[in-house]
Amino acid sequence: MSRSPSRFSWLLAACLLLAFQAGAAQAQAPSSPSASPDSASIEQTLRSLNRGRNIVDVAVSPDGKRIAWREGARGGEQLLVALTDDMTKTQQVTAAAKPSQRCHEGQFAWAPDSASLAFFSDCADPGGQSDLYLSRLDGSMPRKLTELHGDESYPAFSPDGSKIAFLYVEGATRPAGALAAMKPWSGVIGEEGVEIQRVAVAPVNGSSPAGQTQVTPANLHVYEFDWSRDSKNLAYIAADPPGENNWWVAKLYTQALGREPRAILAPAEVSGPLHGLQIAVPRWSPDGKAIAFIGGLMSDQGSTGGDVWIVSAEGGTPRDLTPNRPTSPAWIEWGDDEHLFVTEIAGGNSQLLRFRLQGDRTSESVATSFGAPIFSVPGAVGSGRLELALSSTADHSMFVFRASTFDRPVEIYAAKPARVMSGGLEGLIQLSHLNDGLEPAWGQAVSLNWKSDTFHVQGWLMLPKNYDPSKKYPLIVEVHGGPSAAVQGQWGARGGISAQALSAMGYFVLLPNPRGSFGQGEEFTQANRKDFGYGDLRDILAGVDTAIAKYPIDPARVGLTGWSYGGFMTMFAVTQTQRFKAAVAGAGISDWLSYYGENSIDQWMIPFFGASVYDDPAVYAKSSAIDFIKQAHTPTLVVVGDRDGECPAPQSFEFWHALRDEHVPTQLVVYPNEGHGFVDPAHRRDVMVRTLEWFDRYMPPQ
Repeated sequence: MSRSPSRFSWLLAACLLLAFQAGAAQAQAPSSPSASPDSASIEQTLRSLNRGRNIVDVAVSPDGKRIAWREGARGGEQLLVALTDDMTKTQQVTAAAKPSQRCHEGQFAWAPDSASLAFFSDCADPGGQSDLYLSRLDGSMPRKLTELHGDESYPAFSPDGSKIAFLYVEGATRPAGALAAMKPWSGVIGEEGVEIQRVAVAPVNGSSPAGQTQVTPANLHVYEFDWSRDSKNLAYIAADPPGENNWWVAKLYTQALGREPRAILAPAEVSGPLHGLQIAVPRWSPDGKAIAFIGGLMSDQGSTGGDVWIVSAEGGTPRDLTPNRPTSPAWIEWGDDEHLFVTEIAGGNSQLLRFRLQGDRTSESVATSFGAPIFSVPGAVGSGRLELALSSTADHSMFVFRASTFDRPVEIYAAKPARVMSGGLEGLIQLSHLNDGLEPAWGQAVSLNWKSDTFHVQGWLMLPKNYDPSKKYPLIVEVHGGPSAAVQGQWGARGGISAQALSAMGYFVLLPNPRGSFGQGEEFTQANRKDFGYGDLRDILAGVDTAIAKYPIDPARVGLTGWSYGGFMTMFAVTQTQRFKAAVAGAGISDWLSYYGENSIDQWMIPFFGASVYDDPAVYAKSSAIDFIKQAHTPTLVVVGDRDGECPAPQSFEFWHALRDEHVPTQLVVYPNEGHGFVDPAHRRDVMVRTLEWFDRYMPPQ
C-alpha cells in the first residue's frame, strides 16, 4: 500500500512540533483544568481512593517462621519483619544510622537459612544511589555489601547462601524497561548511551562493600534470571541491546559462573507453536537437568502469560506442558523434580495449581496432570516481584502473598497446598490486618460473562457508588493496555485513569477482557493477531449490550477510555462506531505505519502483525485510526507523556490534529518528563481530573 505525500509531510510536522513542545514542557507542566462546580468533589473523591496502608512486596522466610514486607509509597517505603503467627509486633529493618534519618528501603530477599535479610537502601545517599545491605535481624547495624553506581533490582540469594545476585545497569540514567521515560534524543541514536542490564553478584562475606562482580556479558541485556540448585550456574532470559526493544526476540541462556553463556533456546529458531513468541520466568529444576518457563504471545515484558514449557538444560526441543489449557499461566516454581506450582489467570480469577509431570520431562512422552486449584481468588495476588509471583517456604508447605479485590483492601495472606482451601479470599489464611475497617469509596463490582462470535468473554462491571436501580446511569468502558493483559479485581486506583474514581463519581464502568487478553488460553490471547480493533471491538460492544440489558444504563450516555493499547482502541473505536458519546485516549496509537518508525519497541509488532511495516504495510493500515478519521465525530480528550517510548507523543499529536481539522471537539494535553507509565502523582491526578470533567461535560450523571 502506498502512502500519500501529505501523510509523510504531517509526520515531519508532528515530529518538529513534538520537539518544540518537549523543549517548552521542561519549564512548565500542563495548566490545571478550569474550575467547575464539581472540581471540589472530584478532588475529594480522588483523595479517598487509596486510603489505607499499601503493601509493596512480601516474602516468607524459608523456614516459615517470619514474614518480611515493604509498605508505603514511592520513595518512602519501609521494610518490616514480624512473626508469621503474630504480625502485630513488627521490627523495622533499615540501614539508617539514627532514628531520625529518612531512607528508602528497596527490594529484599531472605537468606536460605532464614537468619538474615538482604535489601537495597539509599541510606548512604538519601534520595540517590541505593546499595545492597545485609541485616542479621539481631539488632546490629546492617552491613553494606556493594558500592553501586546505577540501577539495581531483584536480589536473590544463591541456594548455598554464599552470594547474592541481582539485576544491575551500571551508570543508568533511567530505570530499565520501556515504561520509564526515554532519555531525550541526542547523539548517535541506537549506538551511543545504550544502557545494558546485567546480572551482578556480591559475596555475602566479602571483605569490603565494593565486591560485586557483573557476571553476565556486557553485550547481553538480561531481563530475568534463576539460580541452579548447586549455586554454580544461572539461567536467564536475555537479548542483544537495546533492552527495551529486544525482549520480544530474547533467548534462554545458561551460564556457569566464570564461564561464557550458552544459548539453549531461541524461539525465533524453533518450529511449532512457540515459534516467534516470547519467553519469561526461567526456572531450573532441582536436579539441574531441565528448565521450565512461560512461553506465549506477550505484548509487554513483565506482563506474563502463555503456556508452561520445559526444555533440557542442554538445549533441544521445548515441550508444551499445558497445551489447550483455557487459562494463562504467569508464574512457576518447582516443588520437586516431578511437581511444578503454577499461578495463572482463569477468567477474572487468580489461582494456584500444582502440576505433576510424568514420563521423560523433556521428551514427547511427558504428560501433565493437575487437580483442583489450591486457591482461586476473584482479585489480584502476588509477592510484588514478577507477575502473579508468590513467596514460599523452602519445603513449599506454605505460600505467602499480598491480595486484594475490588471490595477488599490489600492484606498479606497464606495458602497451604496440604489444606483444602475454599474459594475467594475467605478460603485463604489471612496473616495481616493492616487495613481492617476500610470500606471502598466506589461501587460494587460484579463479574460479567457474554458471548461474542465464537468466544466467551469475561469482564467486570463496576456499579456507581450509592447505586439506585430506579435511576438511569451513564456507562464508561475502560479498555486495558497490552493487548496481552487482563483486568483483575484490586483495591484502589491504579495509573492515570481510574475505574474506581469513575464509579465513585456516579458512573457504571465496564472493564472488559476481550480477545487478545490473558485468562482464557493461548487461542483467545492470539485471536486478535493481524486484526487489531475489529474482533476485540465486537467483543467490547457485545459487553456494552450485555451490561445495558442487565442494568439501568442510558444507551445514549456511553463513553470510552483506555491507556496504551486501550488508548489505541479508544482512537480506533470512535472511527468505527457512533456508540460512544465521549472518549478519553491515554498514550494511544493513531497510525500504525508511522508508529512503527517512531517507537522504541518495534520488535513487539512482528508477532502481532505477522511482518514488518515495510513488508506488509496493508495490515498496519487496516487498523490505523487515522485512515478512518472522516468517520470520527466523538468528542475526544487526548493525553500523553512527552518522553513516552512505547506510544510516542507524535501519535497523539496526529490524532488530535486530525480531529481538530474535522471540527470534532478535542483537546491534547502533553505531560513533561513522563514516559509510558506516569510517575508524578500530580500528573496522574491531573489526568483523572481532566477525564472526569470531560465525561461530565458530554455525558454527565444525573
